[in-house]
Amino acid sequence: MVDLTDGQKKTVAAGLTALSLSVVFAFAALACWVVVKVLSFLAPVVTPLLVGVFLALFFKPYYLWLQKKVGSSSLAVLILAGSLFVPLALTGWYLLEFARDIVLSFTALAEDMLPKIKQLILNSDSLRQIVQKAFPDMTALDSWLMSKTDVMSLVKAPLEGAAGSLISGVRSSMSGVISCLVAAIMFFYFLTRPTMRGADFLKGFSFLKDSTRAFIAEQIDAFMDIVVSFFHRQVVICLLEGLMYGIGFAISGMPYGFLIGFALGLLNLVPLLGTVLCLPVALLVASCGITVVHGAEVIQDTGSWARLACVAATWAIGQVLDGYVITPRIQGNKTGLGYAGVIFSFFFWYLVFDSILGLLLAIPLSAFFVVLWRAVKTKYIKPVV
Repeated sequence: MVDLTDGQKKTVAAGLTALSLSVVFAFAALACWVVVKVLSFLAPVVTPLLVGVFLALFFKPYYLWLQKKVGSSSLAVLILAGSLFVPLALTGWYLLEFARDIVLSFTALAEDMLPKIKQLILNSDSLRQIVQKAFPDMTALDSWLMSKTDVMSLVKAPLEGAAGSLISGVRSSMSGVISCLVAAIMFFYFLTRPTMRGADFLKGFSFLKDSTRAFIAEQIDAFMDIVVSFFHRQVVICLLEGLMYGIGFAISGMPYGFLIGFALGLLNLVPLLGTVLCLPVALLVASCGITVVHGAEVIQDTGSWARLACVAATWAIGQVLDGYVITPRIQGNKTGLGYAGVIFSFFFWYLVFDSILGLLLAIPLSAFFVVLWRAVKTKYIKPVV
């Protein structure tokens, strides 16, 4: 047997500890990788389940309030369903009309711009030289431009019936219908179930010590509180932003102004999504106008630079109010997830899962790590005095 000095024993102990920690971390990383891969593979099945669960958690306070008011669970569910699905159906139909008008407007704009593009090319020596290399015969250019116009007219026809096409597409897509049904079933199932806390989840873990079970239950409660609190507060913020943008855009006189502004605010539930999708549309409609169809009546709105400036100013003021007043007062740092952390969470977990499942799990997973870090810091890391 080899006798080791005290210094050698400490070195060996440190090496074994480092090796053990490396094995533990490697195993944890491997387990996380396996879980991510399994969830990514099962994303079509898991996504509607999670959507239903998250919606149930979000609307639970509303359901409990209705239940208390009407005194019946079934009647509360019916009222809740009506108050959700009727506005959603009306909004969806309104969005289809807006999409149709947008397509008609920009199709007409493109058809109107093609002759102007040709004239610009003919009036510019440098542009004409470039184009003539591709079209030695200017007749070919006319044919090319005309083909683009024909394509526009061909595209316009089916898009005018977007509502019917969308409905038939949903009907033919059984997977989409099944996913929606599963999400709805999970939503109503978890909505009507009693609210569970951490202690309820650990009732079957009698082999754990009382102190350990209480500690884990406390962390589960903290995790649930962070997730629910974040989404409740974030929806309030997005609704306020939507009203602010919608009223500002409507005051500017822009057609569909309230709809575009409200969608801009509401879609920011996923950070920057509303801005990326709706702000360019708002700026284009404000500057270029839109063709509005009311039955057999067609109204051509031309847009203006003043309206464009009003829309841009509304968005800029909204950003300032959101950054310095609305979000700090409503969200603050009560959830432990700052604005930068939320944006990073959505992008990071989306890249990890490479699907919409990452967006659904972004906040819960980030909240889990926040709670885990707080628990480890409280229990194992002692502050240096």
